[in-house]
Order: sequence, then C-alpha cells, then structure tokens
Amino acid sequence: MKAIKIENPAGLDRLRVVDLADPGAPGHGEIRVRIHASSLNYHDYGIVSGAMPTEDGRVPMSDGAGIVEAVGEGVTEFREGDSVVSCFFPQWSDGPPPVADFSGTPGDGVDGYAREAVLRPANWFTKAPEGYSHEEAATLTTAGLTAWRALVVDGGLKAGDTVLTLGTGGVSIFAVQLAVAMGARVIATSSSDEKLARLREMGAAETINYKAEPEWGARVAEMTGGRGVDHVIEVGGPGTLPQSIEACRIGGHIALIGVLTGASGEVPTAAMMARHQRLQGLIVGSRAMQKDFVRALEVTGIRPLIDRSFALDEIADAFRHEESGAHFGKIVLTM
Repeated sequence: MKAIKIENPAGLDRLRVVDLADPGAPGHGEIRVRIHASSLNYHDYGIVSGAMPTEDGRVPMSDGAGIVEAVGEGVTEFREGDSVVSCFFPQWSDGPPPVADFSGTPGDGVDGYAREAVLRPANWFTKAPEGYSHEEAATLTTAGLTAWRALVVDGGLKAGDTVLTLGTGGVSIFAVQLAVAMGARVIATSSSDEKLARLREMGAAETINYKAEPEWGARVAEMTGGRGVDHVIEVGGPGTLPQSIEACRIGGHIALIGVLTGASGEVPTAAMMARHQRLQGLIVGSRAMQKDFVRALEVTGIRPLIDRSFALDEIADAFRHEESGAHFGKIVLTM
C-alpha cells in the first residue's frame, strides 16, 4: 500500500513514498476506508515543512475522504460503499472542546491520510455530503468545518448580518460561500485584484485590496455606514487584529482562526473592550458539528472550490503550490 512518510529533520524534500503493509480487516467498532483524496491545509504545511515538529516517519495529512470497504462488528452507522470524510479531532464527539493540542489529530499526533487505506474507529469519520466527489469531501474536515463553526456555531450567523473575510485561503473561501448562501452581506479582502474579482463573482458585495488600502479597518467601517461588521473571519493574527477590531461593530464577533502574521504581538485590547467585542479563538470543531455542516451543505448546494489536484507522490509539488500563494480555493491530493 502506497503512503507518504516524513523523514526528520522534516522538509518538503524529505517526504518519501513508502510501501506499508495492508491494514487488514476491521475489528469491533472499526471501519476500513479506501482513501481517495486529501486536501492541503496550513496545519499540514507546518508539519511537512518542519515548522511544527512531529515524530519521524509520521504519515501526514489531516483530511481524508473515501469509501468504506468493510465494517467491523458493532458498527451500525456505516455500511460498505458509503462515502465518508475524516474528523480533525477524532476524540471530540460533541459538547465543549475537550482538547487543547494535536496529540490525537491525524497527520500530527497520529498517522494521517497520505495513504491508500486505513483502519479506524467508526467515529473517526462522518458521512460525506450526498453527491460530493472525494476531492470535494476532503476539503471539509479542516477548512470547511472551521468556517462553519466560526460563523454558525460560535457566531450565530443569520440573514442580514455582515461578514468580513480576510484573504482567499480555504477557510475564508468557505466563509464567503456560507455567508452568501445564508443571506449575509460579505466584505472580502485580498492583495490581488484578480482574486477580488473572483470573490465578487462568488457573491461578495464589496471588496478591498489591503495592500492598496492598509487602513482597511476604517474603510470597512465606512462601507457599513460607521456601524462595522457583525462577524470577522480573522486568519492573520496580531498583524491584522487591530484592523479587524476597528472593522467590527460594537458587540460584534471576531473569530480568531489563524496566525499567518505571527504567533504573538501587540493587540489594542482597550479598543476591543470599549467596543464590547467577543474574540473567540477556535481550531476546527467536533464530530457533531461536522455532521450538522454536512447536512447544511446538502441543503444549500454549496460545492467547494478546488484550485488544483496532485497525485499522492506529487505531495511536495502540491505544498510548493500552496507556498506560492497563487491558488484560489483548495489544493487536493488524489490517491
């Protein structure tokens, strides 16, 4: 069985193709899944590049989608032939977050889905949306569920709200799609006029080139008649948070999802306090949230945007494409 392993010290040139033993038949409570696709995330890049150290010989990739080939005794939720997609936190079924690390996350603390087949407990997966390709389903585990939790679970998004998205990464693209589908007004930022045009085609009401307008927080406030937006999808971290606070309304919600500008820095906490804003840190979500998200996708008809597909043994090239920043939408691996 073909798989990818990380050789330490990690780096894109140290990802090697290996043959693993077949995982065999499922035991009690397990399913055997033929993996057909995975998708690239910033977290995966941190692992394979060495920025986030992991065990030597780790199989990377947190997202996995495929077909159930066999079910073990006691499994009632799945049957052979079901299309399924993995969970980022397999140990988080429902309720408040029970984890604050990645020790159980596939591709990080345990082996991931850069391989052709796996044996896993059945509750490590949910069903994929009806009619989705494996490549589409593979984008949901991390990026899609993060956007869903930020806007719907934590944010309580409703029709008529205004949402600000930053950049055109996987989470931000999903957030635009969800907000538009649910009747919200979207203001989107990017440093590329070409990408801004594509965001408008997706339904973004207004866009801002943040390089041309570095004080974009004031510009967003102006666009909303001085009120500010209800929700901010904050993926930059300390370098962009001051602008997000200015762009967000009194009592608004800022979902802190990424730290692309660094892990620490100065934050104007007094301004956030004065505006009674809620800053919510989050990493992906629970299995129950993912099941709700799948149902919502089936109802709304949202389909993920896939920029480009790579074969499993082209994984290093796939991550170099992610590094370039040229992509718009998700990059996927196919097995």
